[in-house]
Amino acid sequence: MNLAPQVETAEISDTDLDTVSGGQAGGSPVGVGLGAAAGLYAEAGPLSVAAGLGAGVTPEGVAADLNLRAAVQH
Repeated sequence: MNLAPQVETAEISDTDLDTVSGGQAGGSPVGVGLGAAAGLYAEAGPLSVAAGLGAGVTPEGVAADLNLRAAVQH
């Protein structure tokens, strides 16, 4: 007897998935939009720092992201 829980799955198209997940902000299906990105990486001895910023504007909306990463190697 198998007591593992079972989950029913179904196929979903990419178009339907974009609708469910909020779409593709920052990218327009008709090719109209504006975007920009910038990044920085610095390393000194065992310390490294990376940062990035991106933004996009389309008729569907605005998307932006910011990331920062710092690491120390032993």
